Amino acid sequence: MRLAEFDYALPEELIAQRPAPERAASRLLRLDAASGRLEDLSFGDLPSLVGRRDTLVLNDTRVIKARLLGAKASGGRIELFVERVTGAREALALIRSAHAPRPGGELRVGDGARVTVVGREEDLYRVRFAEDVHAVLERCGAVPLPPYIRHAPDAADAERYQTVYARQPGAVAAPTAGLHFDRAMLEAVAARGARIAHVTLHVGAGTFQPVRAEDIDGHRMHKEHYEVPRETMDALAGRRVLAVGTTSLRALESAALTGQLRGETDLFIRPGFQFLLAERLLTNFHLPKSSLLMLAAAFGGLQNIRRAYAHAIAKRYRFFSYGDAMLIERAA
Repeated sequence: MRLAEFDYALPEELIAQRPAPERAASRLLRLDAASGRLEDLSFGDLPSLVGRRDTLVLNDTRVIKARLLGAKASGGRIELFVERVTGAREALALIRSAHAPRPGGELRVGDGARVTVVGREEDLYRVRFAEDVHAVLERCGAVPLPPYIRHAPDAADAERYQTVYARQPGAVAAPTAGLHFDRAMLEAVAARGARIAHVTLHVGAGTFQPVRAEDIDGHRMHKEHYEVPRETMDALAGRRVLAVGTTSLRALESAALTGQLRGETDLFIRPGFQFLLAERLLTNFHLPKSSLLMLAAAFGGLQNIRRAYAHAIAKRYRFFSYGDAMLIERAA
């Protein structure tokens, strides 16, 4: 398939710059892929759409304060963006500077924390911190908001760009479908008899990167760490699976395809993919030409997704990370 098939024009004012006043106050567009029917709902309607036959799967990754400002030993300014923590004092990171840092070079970030450049892996640098990585990020780092959100991160973002059930630190971008849930909504879902299960997939910086290959089969996904607990797999048996977010879906389908409940995945889901577990997908509206939009098209059908996005634009839905939600019911 060609990249142009996943393009669309979005008015800039529909890119949500701030979240809704309350987490569950977003709108919800429901798509029945079998019939193509669209239904305009509110997110508060979600509990009425689930029951005892359903299991909701949430990604419990926690966003880390991945963006650090600092300088080289020579004094040149740098920005260090931790893409993945690989050990207590080690990480893979993007480094922006006037001149590429060399292996062995020392950086100072935040309040003077020392970081040594160890080597390079493609566009990422292997770096070693002089102290615990998470301690430095929590003390000195900033919330890594997506590039289409124009304001500097503030205290409100530190709370709202994080799900209420986040518990496993490691993501550099939020699993945004989960941002719509507050505690009351989770309780309402459980009261309907639906089970709630968790997976972990640490969202990487590559989630912001557009697909550039004109033939999308030439695209290569970035690797992300995932884990699917055995009790989560048990909670799916004989039930209708609702993946909350594309990351939950990728973790589930990666486990089903490989038989491995934890590891790294670079699974690229595009039209033609045969889903093994998920029957329903709760997701936000995605960027043009993105791998996430291709995943939605694989799940709901490309023509259905095109119509749904045109409908959402006409109805003034809010798009991207802080925007509204979409529930896709996959055709059998």
